[in-house]
Amino acid sequence: MATIKIKQVRSAINRPKRQKATIQALGIKKLHQVVEKEATPQVLGMVEKVKHLVEVVE
Repeated sequence: MATIKIKQVRSAINRPKRQKATIQALGIKKLHQVVEKEATPQVLGMVEKVKHLVEVVE
């Protein structure tokens, strides 16, 4: 299956707990950290929920 790279570009400070938990579930621990995940519907849904905090790096 295809993989995507996800990079956190904005801080999760002062965000709702659900958004912080989504960032953590994606495996992101620091700002500007890039993680590589498989492009499953679950991962793509999580990225969609926090799209204002992350970007998909091609």
